Amino acid sequence: MSNANPYALLFEPIRIGPVTARNRFYQVPHCTGMGHLRPRADAAVRGMKAEGGWAVVSNQETEIHPTSDLSPFPEGRLWDARDVPTLRLMTDAVHAHGALAAIQLVHNGNHAQNLLTRAPVLAPSEMSVDTTQPKHAQAMDKADIRELRRWHRDAALRAKEAGFDIVYVYAGHNMTLAQHFMLSHMNQRSDEYGGSLENRVRLTRELLEDTHDAIGDSCAVAFRFAIDEMMGADGMQAAEEGRAVVELLADLPDLWDVNVADWSNDSATTRFQPEDGYQNAFLSHVKQITRKPVVGVGRLTSPDMMLSMVKKGIVDLIGAARPSIADPFIPKKIEEGRIDEIRECIGCNICVSSDNLGIPIRCTQNPTMGEEWRRGWHPEIIAPKKSDAEVLVIGGGPAGLECTMQLARRGYNVTLAEASAELGGRVGRESRLPGLAAWSRVVDYRLNDLKQRANVQLFTDSKLEARQVAELGIEHVFVATGSHWRADGVGRNTQRRLPRVTPDAKVLTPDDIMKGVLPPDGPVMIYDDDHIYLAGVIAEKLATAGYQVIFATPESLVSAYAVHTLEQSRIQARMIELGVDIRCNQVLAAVQGDAVRIGCVFSGRETEIPCASTVLVTERQRETALFDSLKGAGLKTLDLIGDAASPGLIADAVFAGHRAARDFERPKADADKDWFRREIIDLAEDAT
Repeated sequence: MSNANPYALLFEPIRIGPVTARNRFYQVPHCTGMGHLRPRADAAVRGMKAEGGWAVVSNQETEIHPTSDLSPFPEGRLWDARDVPTLRLMTDAVHAHGALAAIQLVHNGNHAQNLLTRAPVLAPSEMSVDTTQPKHAQAMDKADIRELRRWHRDAALRAKEAGFDIVYVYAGHNMTLAQHFMLSHMNQRSDEYGGSLENRVRLTRELLEDTHDAIGDSCAVAFRFAIDEMMGADGMQAAEEGRAVVELLADLPDLWDVNVADWSNDSATTRFQPEDGYQNAFLSHVKQITRKPVVGVGRLTSPDMMLSMVKKGIVDLIGAARPSIADPFIPKKIEEGRIDEIRECIGCNICVSSDNLGIPIRCTQNPTMGEEWRRGWHPEIIAPKKSDAEVLVIGGGPAGLECTMQLARRGYNVTLAEASAELGGRVGRESRLPGLAAWSRVVDYRLNDLKQRANVQLFTDSKLEARQVAELGIEHVFVATGSHWRADGVGRNTQRRLPRVTPDAKVLTPDDIMKGVLPPDGPVMIYDDDHIYLAGVIAEKLATAGYQVIFATPESLVSAYAVHTLEQSRIQARMIELGVDIRCNQVLAAVQGDAVRIGCVFSGRETEIPCASTVLVTERQRETALFDSLKGAGLKTLDLIGDAASPGLIADAVFAGHRAARDFERPKADADKDWFRREIIDLAEDAT
């Protein structure tokens, strides 16, 4: 690399115990929803990161024993030698591109429900499991601790056999036995493993020593440590016990991977942690204590921030999970001076929701994530055009922009027509709502690309009708006209009993709010039958503007889907702080001129709430009029994509646009095969 590159420091090799990382880019462990159930797909995800320039690529938490069974969630698994071949798929994929492979060994203690194995749940002391399962964990005795150490050592040896270069001891996210022993509220023991902090750290010390003894001659031993629970005096704090743990273990690990707990803090959304590098304050003192390299995270997307962190001595290696998902090629793009081509993570946590739902990973910014093996998609490479056909894309929202960009990358001449005055569609509108500014990166990245391409024409204020499409003479048309929010209250919980909406009722939809329309003076009811982020954001906007807001939802929680994106509790807390009157377990019955009637979802008992207006966040209706009018126009291609085909998440719209571009001029039979490529369980006779 030329020394003229201002980021040359980020590409220096770093020694980690007996191995060397080729640069400072380190993909920290993160789940993919694939794990032991879909090892080929998981290996393809990791291999893509290595190809993109990450010097170290880690897998996800990897269970070491049947007493740490996370089923039904498909995390990594290394219970015995039969798991070695599947993990070798990953190490081979990573090594093929010159990167180091890391494995995060874990025993999850009372975070593991053992629903598949039905094994006893283990913990430092007697306690309930940390889920709603009606199960209790048993306190580990000395024999259990000795067994745990043996399981971990054996798993480390199997990890070495599988080809891993770095093996983790994991004490983070409030999910692991090593961390549980450290925390005073979980460890009520009176023996040498309880009481003082030094005693509570004893198990971690032993695991680190055991791992070094087993594989330290050729593998580095990393320690992932949650230095602060972000609970103040109610939890471990970086400045006190967190620092003391670092002092106690200092140079024992070959690498410190430092973050905060729990997972909702470590992977906070941009709505509640808008700044990149937001964890720096918690880990800044670690390098003052240890001589070993330190890796830290914090949704790092800016090369300048990365460089600053290294120069200031905060970290030695730049850690990333979510940013490496949004763009697996961040290191190469920085190295090659293509900073403006980075797909920056927007911190929406759709990737996180996939893991919480037990499904393969996906990403709003990167529609190829999770499709590397199943569909053979590459985030930077797409098949060239098959003809000189010209293409028209109607609608400049997330689906239309992605479709246009990918068709242009294939080499087609593309015209994009947008009816409104700006490109971006729902993303542009939603990004102006409180806390969602980072979502504009979805538009910015694609527009930056499109504006540099000579084979693309972009038109705004261009509402097309069938006659005008015909006049253009373009025979291949993709329609991405989006959807609009219903104003009649119909939604998933009102389909059997439609709400009564009187003519004098003042009803608004999210579309009105995003256009800048405000309710009249007086109390406003927000009825949420969408259950993710939008109704909560609108409630925040109106409450901050001084409105008295009543928030009603059929769910038992505000923004219930946001449990999966790790922000539900923050959303509800924000509403409470703003004085929003929350009415859960209520279904919409009627909207009248001066009141709304809501009914209990259990008893049906109705309550009348005085209000001057109502914002209905229920369902969306597809905008298909133009598509329908083009059906008989004799076009060679007519494809309905994005929200116009199936309203969903922004990630769904981007994916739809991407898939449409890849499948253009491709035999339908070949495209259909992609839907069904799956990993099949081997039915060969079990060999124990």
